[in-house]
Amino acid sequence: MVRYCKVLLVCFLCATMFGCTSLHTQQQKGTAYGAGIGAGVGAIVGQAIGKDTKGTLIGAGIGALVGGLAGNQIGRYMDMQEQDLRNAIAASEAASVRREQDVLRATFKGEAYFDFDKSTLKPGAYYELRRIADVLNKYPQTTIEVGGHTDTRGSASYNQKLSERRAMAVKDELIRNGVAPHRIRAVGYGETRPISSSDSVNRRVEILIVPIQQG
Repeated sequence: MVRYCKVLLVCFLCATMFGCTSLHTQQQKGTAYGAGIGAGVGAIVGQAIGKDTKGTLIGAGIGALVGGLAGNQIGRYMDMQEQDLRNAIAASEAASVRREQDVLRATFKGEAYFDFDKSTLKPGAYYELRRIADVLNKYPQTTIEVGGHTDTRGSASYNQKLSERRAMAVKDELIRNGVAPHRIRAVGYGETRPISSSDSVNRRVEILIVPIQQG
């Protein structure tokens, strides 16, 4: 039955989207049709037509962009998300939220999430990330960057790789709690973006939340 529904949906899109006739590959078609509808349905159609996971993710990602916010909606949308995010981390002494115009930056002390020189999440981090994921899932019209940062102890190349592993650990946990993978990218900044002369402050994870605006 599910397969039959997918076929009907694909047939409908093929009949209504005339602009896709110049696309040559199956994956391109899956991507284009996914762009014409929302992220969830875009993922299904991308898979049904493109027959591959990459086509599914591209279709879903572009579908999300199509469903972006109008300019006059962004401020209110981010106001509500900021308040919910602050409530989610209110009990944490290792977390803070900063608003930069319509972008939210949540910062978490490294030692609260990871043991020294490790990239495996501490037990207490799972609960906090679950609460953060609940907020991110409530506001799907945003993209998310998870950035890992270290201090300057050790070599720059080692710190770079450590920051990448830590960022990926946070990203993976958010995905495990339901945040769509196409919304998140993990970036390791190593020791390149210090914010203090204190090592403990520079060892941190930052989650940057950016609204998606209608094109």
